[in-house]
Amino acid sequence: MIDEAAVDMVDLFGGPGGWDLAAQRLGLAVTGIELDHSACETRRAAGLGTIEGDGPADFPRATDLIGSPPCQTYPIGGKGAGRRALDAVLHFASQLAARKDIRSGLATLDDERTGLVLEPLRWVLEALDAGRPYRTVMLEQVPTVLPVWDAMARILRAEGYTVVTGRLNAEEHGVPQTRTRAVLVARRRDKAALPAPTHRRYSRSSAQNGGDLTLLPWVSMAQALGWGMTHRPALTVAVGTGAGGPDPSCVGGSGSRATLYGERDAGRWIADTRLKPADSLPAYRGGRKDMIRVSASDAATLQTFPQDHPFQGTRTKQYEQIGNAMPPLLAEAVIRGAMARELAARPSSQAA
Repeated sequence: MIDEAAVDMVDLFGGPGGWDLAAQRLGLAVTGIELDHSACETRRAAGLGTIEGDGPADFPRATDLIGSPPCQTYPIGGKGAGRRALDAVLHFASQLAARKDIRSGLATLDDERTGLVLEPLRWVLEALDAGRPYRTVMLEQVPTVLPVWDAMARILRAEGYTVVTGRLNAEEHGVPQTRTRAVLVARRRDKAALPAPTHRRYSRSSAQNGGDLTLLPWVSMAQALGWGMTHRPALTVAVGTGAGGPDPSCVGGSGSRATLYGERDAGRWIADTRLKPADSLPAYRGGRKDMIRVSASDAATLQTFPQDHPFQGTRTKQYEQIGNAMPPLLAEAVIRGAMARELAARPSSQAA
């Protein structure tokens, strides 16, 4: 049972706990709602508050809402069901704002995951109508969802929130990868803000110790793992998907693999000496037998999860959880930027 009185935040799409770990570090109580059983097992093993299922849950005392809706239908590298349905999703958002039931409309979408991007808006509006509005709303998704966040921003401003949206580059917040995320932050009776960069932006034309000297250098893959590309962060950590389903053998999809091969051919890749030859040289796939592998543990490190985070399920399920998660370090930056006033007011024993 979840103690509702102890819940500050609700994470609508909890996954393995990227947002939740960040919230806990900052002394915030959070419960995640998650449908995937393996992710729920990961959360439970990590001691994270978890509700398994996709039905609505009522948290009348929760003050803040966070979430990373499923992104599989929106990325440029995917099949594009979400991108094709973008106009419909924006229409459904306006209907939600008018307090209309959109369930029948969402059922017409090619992929049911596409419409889940509007679930946080439904929660926010229901909380408003119940007289217990969330003071903070923090959402993230792939960059192609930014038009949806912008539409939500207009709706929430009309409901009394201040809202900011934008793209955050993961390496600018200490995450050792070049992941870009679309983020929405909304605040009730306070100014919303996105976090300012703490690290330099990666650039092919700028050395790691170059650029803005008031910021920290970006963190390379070699620094994070002790191996890998020596002169840049990792590419986005994601599960490549092909005809055979999720491919957990690399960082990113085919484009990321091609970039890694280019790094290796240019002499900037350090082989992981911890791997056995059979592991580092898997069977031919796409005409190559030298596919670069990244272990689940390494992928989790690149996502800034603790080394001992207890990912559960099959190996493929573990990669899926890692690839789909919000990096805890990036989540912490968003929460700190959005909730600076509340965090500053907390006793030092509760603050990270």
